[in-house]
Amino acid sequence: MVSLRIRFLMSVALTVLACVAPAYSQPSPGRILGVVRDSTGAPVPGATVTITNQATGAVQTVTSSADGSYSASLTPGVYSVTVALRGFGRQTRKDLKLDGSAALTADFALEPQLQEEVTVTAMKREQTVADVPFSVAAPTEEVLRGRGVENIEGVAANVGGFSVQNLGPGQSQVAMRGVSAGQIVRDQPGVKEQVGVYLDESVVSLSLFTPDVDLFDVSRVEVLRGPQGTLFGSGSLSGTVRYITNQPEIGVKRWFAEVGGYTIHEGNQGGSAKLGLNAPLGGQSALRVAGYYNRLGGYIDAVQPDLSVKKDVNTGYRTGGRAAIRIAPNDCLTVTPRFVYQKVKMDGWNRIDVFNILANPFTTTRPKVTLGDRKEFAQLDETFTDKFALGDLTVNYDFGHAALTSITSYNYRDVLVIRDATSLTASITGGSIGLPERVYTLDAPLYDATTAKVWTEELRLSGGQDRLRWVAGGFFSHTDRDYGQNLPVIGFEALTGIPTQGLRAPKDSLFFSDLGYKLDQFAGFGEATLSLRGGLGLTGGLRYYHFDEDKRQIFDGIFGNDDNGKSLVSQPGSTKADGVAPRLILSYKASDKTNLNAQVSRGFRLGGINDPLNVPLCTPADLVTFGGRETWKDEKAWNYEIGSKSRILNNRGSFNVAAFYMDIRDLQATVTAGSCSSRVIFNVPKARSRGVEAEFEVAPNRNFDFAISGSYNDSELRSTLSSTAANGAVSVVSGIEEGRRLPSVPRFQVAAAATYQWQMQGQSLGYSTGSYQHVGSRFTQVGDQDLGTLDLLSFGANTIGGPLTQSTFTYDPELPAYDIVNLRVGVRREKWDVSLYANNVTDERALLAFDRERGTRARIFYLTNQPRTFGFTTRINF
Repeated sequence: MVSLRIRFLMSVALTVLACVAPAYSQPSPGRILGVVRDSTGAPVPGATVTITNQATGAVQTVTSSADGSYSASLTPGVYSVTVALRGFGRQTRKDLKLDGSAALTADFALEPQLQEEVTVTAMKREQTVADVPFSVAAPTEEVLRGRGVENIEGVAANVGGFSVQNLGPGQSQVAMRGVSAGQIVRDQPGVKEQVGVYLDESVVSLSLFTPDVDLFDVSRVEVLRGPQGTLFGSGSLSGTVRYITNQPEIGVKRWFAEVGGYTIHEGNQGGSAKLGLNAPLGGQSALRVAGYYNRLGGYIDAVQPDLSVKKDVNTGYRTGGRAAIRIAPNDCLTVTPRFVYQKVKMDGWNRIDVFNILANPFTTTRPKVTLGDRKEFAQLDETFTDKFALGDLTVNYDFGHAALTSITSYNYRDVLVIRDATSLTASITGGSIGLPERVYTLDAPLYDATTAKVWTEELRLSGGQDRLRWVAGGFFSHTDRDYGQNLPVIGFEALTGIPTQGLRAPKDSLFFSDLGYKLDQFAGFGEATLSLRGGLGLTGGLRYYHFDEDKRQIFDGIFGNDDNGKSLVSQPGSTKADGVAPRLILSYKASDKTNLNAQVSRGFRLGGINDPLNVPLCTPADLVTFGGRETWKDEKAWNYEIGSKSRILNNRGSFNVAAFYMDIRDLQATVTAGSCSSRVIFNVPKARSRGVEAEFEVAPNRNFDFAISGSYNDSELRSTLSSTAANGAVSVVSGIEEGRRLPSVPRFQVAAAATYQWQMQGQSLGYSTGSYQHVGSRFTQVGDQDLGTLDLLSFGANTIGGPLTQSTFTYDPELPAYDIVNLRVGVRREKWDVSLYANNVTDERALLAFDRERGTRARIFYLTNQPRTFGFTTRINF
């Protein structure tokens, strides 16, 4: 494999050398100038004028002055000039030939209109959102910044049909169109994602640990709803998310920066400093660098065993940067190497405990503890560290009627989670075994480590003209992923006399695991769009995929090995599969302002290999129910969709709507394996999701714009999984029953935003923005719908803290709906933008996920959002 990579890089280098044109002296510059006016003839200040050399791609950006005029000095060539300003339609003039030191005039008269359509690459070619024949959203950098969006959760809150469940620091689960199999946890490293995530052209998805990329210098975020397996492969079963960064601009030198700070209600403070640079490297290349540091404020208080309180334990930081060089030696070739690095470090979790076996108000023999709204019980510090590095090389060669694109990437992740597992351990050592308090209260940190190395290569050829556009290519990925856990309980052997030394587990390590995965995936794909007469268009595509996965598993320690010290629990395994993912789209241009579309498409998620159960902890019944399931199969979904995209109100508004039905087979449901303190994946034969997504935007004048998007998802299981006990009794397994809701996704989701702007003295523009988000109720896992009552006396005579004042504890496993309101007011000029904001104005305490330890017997808790926050941001261009 290494030799293949070397040969590939050598071929790229030879291509660059072959296409590099000889250096030449720069001719005398000329000028392109003009005036920007509105439809009444009044000058329009503050418009962004982008001038692009059509041969080299070099870009120069200027801003219209108070009298609407603009001017730029340029070398001779053929240029396009684009003018854009919020509240007006974008206008472009192409093929403007500038000779020698001459001056060329290009005036513009802008028409009031909804903000211009964003150009996206959802079909691996440039199109406007309106022209993409399926449901897609693409909030821009300006829109996201105006709504106070800083991460992928914020993006999801502003896009219908797209949800992200917060599962702790650096951990999130992405879902689209109601398709979700339930919470993915760290000790399920073999589970693949249902939504693919890309940074430009490079895959960065890693199930639970998909990196939360900082949005600084990100041009837009493309949200592609529905299966995208034909062009984007596995992991895009229900959709794809693409972070599209700003690319190096040849011939442009500019700096840009952001500085901000905030304070959290009943929490501490945070802030950020970000700096970027675009610099020419001669006349045929450019460098773009962006770096950032975010101090993340905390708001969770942790009650300690001595009943003291640590304040704001979930503070942390996110820092990193991106650097890319664009080399365009001539009109045919572009080479862009890039490096990305990000590190996230958190000191604690955004957790609210509602029950803890070591800290509750029901005990009569231990200190009573009653926890408040944003409090948890913690005996140890819990840190999270995530190091993410990406190196990629994108090469484009234009043959004229066709273009060759190669994307080679290497992705490295190193994630270490240290959890306080003292309550979980106490439920076993104190509750199940009956050891005394001095043993079950020993510190029990759980070290949870993940490393992943991913090589990918995509090579595709695209082209076409007039009525036919096409793309075809191949994809290869190789993944090495290692995962391990270690639970050292120092002093356990000395206090109990129970031997703990295993063949791999160190002394006092009660649980030890070492897992390794190797995954190879090959795919070939192709798609073509044919424009027929009468406004009809037909798109057809197909992807063939094949994957092989090998897994080694070693478990040790007295919690995971009933023959500890004499042998190891080892369950290696292999699985492989192949299949196809087709897509067929019919589009119809009903008028210049309305496009209709219908599609049938198929998505897939690769299968995998289950971990063995923790046999020493399992009851005989649970061994029967959850055992014997070494692998799980590919998950597949057929999507049937119709939609419409329209410009309305004389081009000052837009209305997009899509309705879909998804037929899901072999849903990979996450199941908590009863008493075993294990999780396994079951394939549920049938499930379905159906719903509607709608988006409406309007800009009645240059001062005001309004946008609202919403979705309704009705997703449920269509099969029941049952188990038969030794006495013949039949029971439903972990709540997997026909008619149950699919977990982690809301039925209703709405996002709305309004902005009013006004001209101030000089060229200053004042603005105010309000945004509102509604997220409906959810469950975290399928089986949660059966929960709600905890038997506090399940350990009988070994009940910790007993006798207790009550025998049961009730709670609500359903996450209630919540509403978030954000406000922002600011002033912007050509070179700077300053704003003040209030996020979560009503101080809504949203419950984002429900979680538990030892099947709720040890701990029950929720993950929550950030309280009311006041802050400021400043953006500077210089």
